[in-house]
Amino acid sequence: MTLEVIIGPMFSGKTSELIRLVEREVYAKKKGAIFKVDFDRRYSEKEVVTHNGLRYDAYSVASTDEGVRRIEEVAESSDLDAIGVDEVNFFPHSIIGLLDSLAAARRVIACGLNLNFKAEPFPTTMELAARADTVRYLSAVCVVCGREATRTQRLTAGKPAPKDSPLIAVGGKEMYEPRCRSCYSPPS
Repeated sequence: MTLEVIIGPMFSGKTSELIRLVEREVYAKKKGAIFKVDFDRRYSEKEVVTHNGLRYDAYSVASTDEGVRRIEEVAESSDLDAIGVDEVNFFPHSIIGLLDSLAAARRVIACGLNLNFKAEPFPTTMELAARADTVRYLSAVCVVCGREATRTQRLTAGKPAPKDSPLIAVGGKEMYEPRCRSCYSPPS
């Protein structure tokens, strides 16, 4: 079948597109499911939820090899035709091999951030994109100047987060902004 990857900064519509594509499969009378990391509870524990409120039921799994095995178990036992994975950048490297192999018999769609707050690539997202049949690169709108935003600015007390901040920090508009290359401020 196919492996599709949706990439972009925060607020670019990655999860909205993921939901849309899985819903199309379900509408076509196919079995589909979305998986998310269990620590992403921004809006719901049992749904993927977009920043503008679009919701879809999801399996919450650990961001570990055990969580990756859980995705495989559900995919096989439920005989899923379509699998969606939200925030693939939060999963361990083992997610790449699993999704690549699952795509041999079903439609697999994963979305994830292109760059972390330091403007460095997320390895899981980028390696999965290299293996994908289709890559959709989405952009957001820069909150500073209105141009195309390809970066995610993490803020702490209204200023760029320090360089030694944890790599993963789940948040929304209170913590992150989409920025273009010119308006992005590297952490100090």
